[in-house]
Amino acid sequence: MMTMKNRVQLIGNLGATPEVKDLDNGNKVARFTVATSDFYTNKKGEKVTETQWHNIVIWGKLAGIAEKYLEKGSHVVVDGKLTTRNYTDKEGVKKYFTEIVANELMMLDKKQ
Repeated sequence: MMTMKNRVQLIGNLGATPEVKDLDNGNKVARFTVATSDFYTNKKGEKVTETQWHNIVIWGKLAGIAEKYLEKGSHVVVDGKLTTRNYTDKEGVKKYFTEIVANELMMLDKKQ
């Protein structure tokens, strides 16, 4: 049997320009959202669009590339793994957050 692994690949558009932070250790991290859309026709014959928003995190040199070249609306392919983290908010409620940690990024927009 083939080895199963955690892999996610998305093609979509950025919802906003990436937020990039320079960390104390010299590393960079970029965070942004990507929208993907599915289309179908309902029983009334109307075209319906369903959009999903995905939280993306990129580290290191790839974060620098995202900072330099990506902006709101950029069309991209993101390849990475699905991760879930949790934290406790100020009221003591445990919150869960799912995101994709990207290890590959391809820009699909035409060069300007």
